[in-house]
Amino acid sequence: MQVTVFGATGYTGRHLLAELLERGHSVVAVSRSAATGLPDGVRVVAGDIHDPAVVDDATPGSQAILVAVGAIDEGGRHLVEAVPALVGAAAAEGARLGVVGNAGSLSREAGGPRVYDEPDFPADWKPGSLALTEVLDTLRSTGDGVDWFFLSPPLGYGSYAPGEKRGVYRTGGDEIVADADGRSFISGPDFATAMVDELERPAHRRTRFTVGY
Repeated sequence: MQVTVFGATGYTGRHLLAELLERGHSVVAVSRSAATGLPDGVRVVAGDIHDPAVVDDATPGSQAILVAVGAIDEGGRHLVEAVPALVGAAAAEGARLGVVGNAGSLSREAGGPRVYDEPDFPADWKPGSLALTEVLDTLRSTGDGVDWFFLSPPLGYGSYAPGEKRGVYRTGGDEIVADADGRSFISGPDFATAMVDELERPAHRRTRFTVGY
């Protein structure tokens, strides 16, 4: 399939590109910054996800649109502001819309508080986590017109803990996935594997899910 990836030069975006290309999909890579070092054969679109014209340019012909963009950009714009154009593009193309979400809105156990409401949650992380929760809430209100999913990473996910590809992971819903030692984490390659698996074998339609080892 053809897949448009917003935020293609970021940590998650680059792993998504690698996984998609390895499986034989074609990729349209969208990035605000100069896209250097991307694999051959990738169509690159320079622009901002908040510009509807960029969304319109990058999505025609795509069967999936993946969003791996920060919750709040340098200008203070929240990602949720771009959701109407993304939903419109997905509806126009009949494409799945997948968003890389946040771990902070997960709970440690069913019915428990969200992680970002715990007293030791870093204060400087909370605005971004709340902004991504806005995206999730907006997607949940879109009805049945667009087939979307929102994939929350585990607590220990990011460029600070890249890890290695294991080729295995477990899935969960609104509660974090942790191993026998209570650790909630996954490598960049395996997170990308989970996201592309969802494109190829849809199991979470119009909902949020999470992954971890």
